[in-house]
Amino acid sequence: MEHHRKRIRNKNMAGKLITILQLILSAGLLILVWNSGMVPGLYLVLLGGGLLLLFAVTFCLQYVKSKVKFAGMVISILISIGLAVGIVYFLRIQQTMADVGGATYKTDNMIVVVKASDPAESILDAANYRFGYQTSVDQENNDKMLDDVQTVAGRELKLSEYDTVTELANGLLSGQIEAAIYNEAFDGIIEESIEDYKDQVKILYQYGIETEIQQEDTNVEAPFNVYISGIDVSGPITTNSRSDVNIIMTVNPNTKKILLTTTPRDYYVTIPNISGEQRDKLTHAGIYGVDASMATLEQLYGIDISYYARVNFTSLITIVDALGGVDVNSEYAFSAGGYDFVQGTNHLDGKAALAFSRERYSFESGDNQRGRNQEAVLTAILQKAMSPAILTSANQILSQVSDCVETNMTQDEMAKFINMQLSDGAGWTIESIAAGGTGDSQACFSSGSQPLYVMWPDEAIVGDVSRRMDQVLSGN
Repeated sequence: MEHHRKRIRNKNMAGKLITILQLILSAGLLILVWNSGMVPGLYLVLLGGGLLLLFAVTFCLQYVKSKVKFAGMVISILISIGLAVGIVYFLRIQQTMADVGGATYKTDNMIVVVKASDPAESILDAANYRFGYQTSVDQENNDKMLDDVQTVAGRELKLSEYDTVTELANGLLSGQIEAAIYNEAFDGIIEESIEDYKDQVKILYQYGIETEIQQEDTNVEAPFNVYISGIDVSGPITTNSRSDVNIIMTVNPNTKKILLTTTPRDYYVTIPNISGEQRDKLTHAGIYGVDASMATLEQLYGIDISYYARVNFTSLITIVDALGGVDVNSEYAFSAGGYDFVQGTNHLDGKAALAFSRERYSFESGDNQRGRNQEAVLTAILQKAMSPAILTSANQILSQVSDCVETNMTQDEMAKFINMQLSDGAGWTIESIAAGGTGDSQACFSSGSQPLYVMWPDEAIVGDVSRRMDQVLSGN
């Protein structure tokens, strides 16, 4: 009999300990959600009240008949498991937001290339080669790279200077030099002049140079501009590269209005603190860092851009697929990338959305229409991402895109924005506009004297875009 009573006491103790564990996990989840800043106060009160009620019920069940008591233990165990999963889920969301946000530096990937057929496999193998480098732009990075290569090679290099990176590349391919040193971001410029250039060379050595990006404090509850830069890189997202997509997202959280502005990649503009009075393509500004692209667009439209988000083409596929596809409105019926798009609404997966975004040859206006199509895809993504249903797959989306999306918006700023959206749950009005101009062939600062296709900005359109941005920011 004594043994039986002891066994009952142990069961009673076990049940109470399980409910105490449930209480601890409830408190842990509540504290975690509170500290994140993402969840509005009302939601926290409801969450806290619900968790307290569940604890009270399961704890009280430990003082009734044995069968009900056992059921209470099972329920408490299941609740505890759910709470543990919730804590892990929330921690992952916070970690991913920390990984994606708060970017404070840019990376210049400096490289040494030789011909693809060259037998050298390391800098030591090429120590006696003649190296070439260009002197017109990016000199600070070139000097750092030369010092590094000479340190690795253990000797002074035989050097030849070239005025431009295109002349440097031609010097390598013609045999004037045996190795070329330059910023990998210039590959795009070289390929504008030398077809299949990347297939004719191989990277022998690379060295990443990190530079801090200055950032000002911003209030996400006030209207702001975000620069969205679409790049095509296979390496780290922080690596400087030409920006093929240039969209400014003007956001007014008070009026729930968003204006998407596309600026053609070939816009012929000056790059502040880089090109002086000489003009260059907007896409080339990305070579000098996302801050250079932002400064160029700020100067063009007379605005301040608080945040940026850099994405590559892989991330577009990932985001759209994680969202379960998006409904994109097309102005025209056309075919691209093996897909047929109808005029009107198209439900697209990631690969189809990428094909839709990249096509320009099917349209008379070429790159201008491509910009409008990119805005249509971004609009569809924003509309779905801002719906309440997205909360169920938020962790999956964030975890999948963490390696291919970068933003200078901090984790705290993202949390405040999420909190604000959850608080009112209001829908957003999304409009779009595109800058335009006149095509021409001109020399560019980053590529030297060889004429390239550019687009002269239409000042009337630029002025209209600036006014539209001001209207959204001011709430008119």
